[in-house]
Amino acid sequence: MYQIGIDVSKKKLDICLLAKGIEGKQKNKVIKNDQHSANTLIEWLKTQKCLLEDVRITLESTGTYHEQLCTELYDMGIHVSIVNPYRIREFAKGMGILTKTDRVDAFVLACYGELKKPSAWIAPSLEIRALKSLIKRREALLADLLREQNRQEKTLTTPTPKVVRQSLVKCIKVLEKELLAIESEISKHINNHPELKKDMELLTSIKSIGTQVGSHMLMVLRGHDFNSAEQAAAYLGLVPVERRSGTSVNGRAHLSKIGPSEIRAKLYLSALTAIRHNRHIKSLYDRLLTRGKSKMSALGAAMRKLVHLCYGVLKTGLAYDQNYSSPTLNS
Repeated sequence: MYQIGIDVSKKKLDICLLAKGIEGKQKNKVIKNDQHSANTLIEWLKTQKCLLEDVRITLESTGTYHEQLCTELYDMGIHVSIVNPYRIREFAKGMGILTKTDRVDAFVLACYGELKKPSAWIAPSLEIRALKSLIKRREALLADLLREQNRQEKTLTTPTPKVVRQSLVKCIKVLEKELLAIESEISKHINNHPELKKDMELLTSIKSIGTQVGSHMLMVLRGHDFNSAEQAAAYLGLVPVERRSGTSVNGRAHLSKIGPSEIRAKLYLSALTAIRHNRHIKSLYDRLLTRGKSKMSALGAAMRKLVHLCYGVLKTGLAYDQNYSSPTLNS
C-alpha cells in the first residue's frame, strides 16, 4: 500500500508519500489547491509508479478547502479518509512530534493512515451536496442579516447620519428577501426529491425538531456513513468527556464540542423546547436533575437524545411516536 498524507490549506496542498511504511523513504510534493488538484495529484502519483488501487490518502477536514479534492478523488475510485484534526494533533503528540509545519503535518497524516487504517470516506449523494450548499448559503445570509440588524440597533443610541440609517434599511430588506428566497429553494429542493422529502417528514415528526434543525440533521445524517447514533452524536461533539484520575483529578464531565458548532447551537435551542414538550426528552431531563446532575449536563443529554431520535427515525423509516415506551428511549 502507498500511504499518502495531504495537509490542506486554502492555496496549496502539501503531500507526503510513504511507499514502505513509516521507517521507509518519504517523498514530498507541493501543488496548488484548485480545480485541477485531483488530476495533478494523480499524475504525480503515476510518475512515482504508484498503483492507484493501492493508494490510501489521509487528510483532515478543513472547513471547505478539502471538499472539491476529496469529491473528485472519490469519483475516481481513490480510497480517501477524512479524519478529525483534533485526533491528528493528539496522534502527533503521541509520536513525540511537537513541531507543526505543513510538511510535518502531511507526514503525520501519512503515518496515521499507516498505523490506524482509517475507514474510507463515502461521498454524499448529489442531492445532499446540493442541500449542503443551500444550507450554507442560508446560514451566511442569517449571519449577515443579524450583523446589519445589530448595526441598525446601535443607530438608536448613537448620532447617525440619515444616509447611514437608510443604507441599513435597504441592506436589511435585501437580505430578508434573499433569505426568504433561499429558504424557498431549500424547501423546493427537498420536495423535488422523494427520499429527502420522506426523511424530512420523519425528522419533523419529532417534537421540537422544526424545518431548520431538520434540514441540518438531514444534511448530517444522510451526508455521513454513521454506523450508530453514538457515532452521529460524537461527530456533533455531544458525547460527555470525563477528567478523573486517582484522587487529585476529579473534574466535571463536559461535552467534547468537537464538530460543527452551528448545528450544536440549533440543537441546543431545540433541546430547550424538548425538555418542556417532548415526553421522552422531558422524562430524561427530569430524571437526571433528580440524580443531582446540573442543568447544563442534563441539557447536553437532551441534545444527545435528540440526535438519537433523529438517527432512529431515519434508520427505521418510522415516524416518531411520543407514546412509544422502551428502555432505550427512557435511558
